[in-house]
Amino acid sequence: MAEAPAAAPAPVPAAPRRRGALTGFVLVVLLPLLLAGVYLALCAAPQYETTTGFSVRREEAPAPIDFLGSVASLKGSGTRDADILYEFLESQELVARVDTRLDLRARWSGPVAGDPVFAFHPDGSIEDLLRYWHRMVRIAYDSGTGILTLRVRAFSPEDAQEIATAAFAESSELVNTLSAIAREDVLNEARLVLEEAEARVRTARSALTAFRAETQIVDPGADVSGQMGLLTRLQEELAEELIRLDLLRSQTRADDPRIAPAEQRITVIEDRIAGERRKLGSGGGQEDGGDYATLLAEYERLKIDVEFAEQSLLAARTAHDQALIEARRQTRYLAAHIRPTRAERATHPDPVTVLGLGALFLTLVWAIGTLAWANLKDRA
Repeated sequence: MAEAPAAAPAPVPAAPRRRGALTGFVLVVLLPLLLAGVYLALCAAPQYETTTGFSVRREEAPAPIDFLGSVASLKGSGTRDADILYEFLESQELVARVDTRLDLRARWSGPVAGDPVFAFHPDGSIEDLLRYWHRMVRIAYDSGTGILTLRVRAFSPEDAQEIATAAFAESSELVNTLSAIAREDVLNEARLVLEEAEARVRTARSALTAFRAETQIVDPGADVSGQMGLLTRLQEELAEELIRLDLLRSQTRADDPRIAPAEQRITVIEDRIAGERRKLGSGGGQEDGGDYATLLAEYERLKIDVEFAEQSLLAARTAHDQALIEARRQTRYLAAHIRPTRAERATHPDPVTVLGLGALFLTLVWAIGTLAWANLKDRA
């Protein structure tokens, strides 16, 4: 005999379900909102907001010389200063500095006895203070323009304004420190280049002095000019003696006693000319490398080294002087286009915003819970 089909679960009556949903709405939504409204009206301490806006400005001037890129490095940076400043404003280091300067814990924990929800607990750690800083301080950063806007809340207008002023002062000090480090790097580089140029000049001049001391010649070029003059005179005397000898041979016999001394004078002059040519390097035969051609080539090389080293030294001194000028003036600074304002009325906590968001969240929780509860009841 076939078994009878299982009976379907009996549906939950609509009236009890509606009563349960209504009870849940009262407990989950209305009661918490009522308590929150009472707390906001009676316990929540008023918060005042201060706004300030600033950006990193650069003062640039055209440099008369850019030696090895030293001076130009003052004007370029791999990372934008505003990006660094934005990270600094959200860092624990800034919070610790402002806390040391103003005692943030005392200022933000003043109303903690009557407002434990929105006030800071004074026994919190630096990490707790950092989280509370992110809650009370809003930072807006426009990466396109580099403008930062700071909105600071506190429980009195004076505290909010002073905290914003302290944050701006610490940020300005950071920018000045970064600028000083950059200037010091450029100065060190320019100083190093200058020292290297001075050492190169000393080395080149020492080599030229050693050459003059070894050869006993101050300027081989002047000596060559003198030798060329002597060689010219010797060639003129040789020509005159050759003419006299030709005339003597044409007018006398071959055994004339005057012919032998004339030939001897010609031989002496020719030997002298050959010797002078060997000194100049034009006649060869100088095996010790001491001919004037070799000496003149070495002297010209040493002289070029000295001139190049002196020109490098002049450029290095100019770059060093320009780096000093750049270091004496502030090339980067923090400019505030909105000074820290002073609030006249409290703007936080905003009851409409808090209760509205709370109602939305609690309603979602109640709706999800109601649907889940109804589903379980239907399956039971």
